[in-house]
Amino acid sequence: MRVTLADTRMTQELGIELPIIGGAMYPCSNPELVAAVSAGGGIGVVQPVSLTYVHGHDFREGLRYIRRLTDRPIGLNALLESSSRIYRDRMERWIDIALEEGVRFFVTSLGNPRWVVERAAQSGARVYHDVTERKWADKAIAGGVHGLIAVNSRAGGHAGPKPAQQLFDELAPLGLPLVCAGGIGSPDELVDALRMGYDGVQLGTRFIATTECTASDAYKHAIVEAEEDDIVLSERITGVPLAVIRTPYVERVGTKAGGFARWMLRGRRTKHWMRTFYAVRSAMQLRKASLDPKATQDFWQAGRSVGGIHEVKPVAQVMREFEERIRSTTLTRN
Repeated sequence: MRVTLADTRMTQELGIELPIIGGAMYPCSNPELVAAVSAGGGIGVVQPVSLTYVHGHDFREGLRYIRRLTDRPIGLNALLESSSRIYRDRMERWIDIALEEGVRFFVTSLGNPRWVVERAAQSGARVYHDVTERKWADKAIAGGVHGLIAVNSRAGGHAGPKPAQQLFDELAPLGLPLVCAGGIGSPDELVDALRMGYDGVQLGTRFIATTECTASDAYKHAIVEAEEDDIVLSERITGVPLAVIRTPYVERVGTKAGGFARWMLRGRRTKHWMRTFYAVRSAMQLRKASLDPKATQDFWQAGRSVGGIHEVKPVAQVMREFEERIRSTTLTRN
């Protein structure tokens, strides 16, 4: 049977036209960007801390604002691992509100997703979990997830250690829909991932370099000008390697965490204190660097997909180019 690459398990499960997820990004996932990805036929995913803390919306009203911009499906990102009971309570409330407001897709990361799956089950919502290797996928499946987002070595943010093909080969036997996260900046790269066997792709960096994203022009320009080799891993922001664009500021401060931080992160008890410190500091630092045009600390998260991004465009144009390339390509399925 000849089918287009738009016909995947993911598009069928989520009720969307194109197998494209607009990845949740702190601090860059502003409501207008999320809505534009969904309106273009994919599915935009809300990053709740960005929606509330960065962009200043009450959570429920922020979701309703997005729904006024588009009636297409949207998703919510739930970062699960936290030593803070306050954060856990807040995340539980955000998920409950999202379900009340009609959100039926959740992307979970870190931690055990079981409680999210159980909450979502009553409404038939689907939960996909970020994984970087097989052992985390096995745990996610034990938690009842419906799909896996395979974060590979070309991703922005906290990239995985393995290339897309190796990760696909490890995870495909598990039988769940697989989403390729990392290295997708152009229509050809998207098609390559779908031909590899992935059911969809998750894009972050490509959507920062759009007119709808409220990231600073300096950040967008840096993405457009960067080449793949300009992406380096820095421990200076969160304490663990984070993919960022190499800038004069990054070269000046270095990419390795200090000796005290490394010692704290190795301790069973002290690592939680150090992670909390990094979380607070990095949230403030990334927000200023990414959104403030006058920022002097150029810590810009990006993946190796920068090599395929050559222009800042409206989301609708990006999605249209992806769609044209997807629908013009067919493959044979049994």
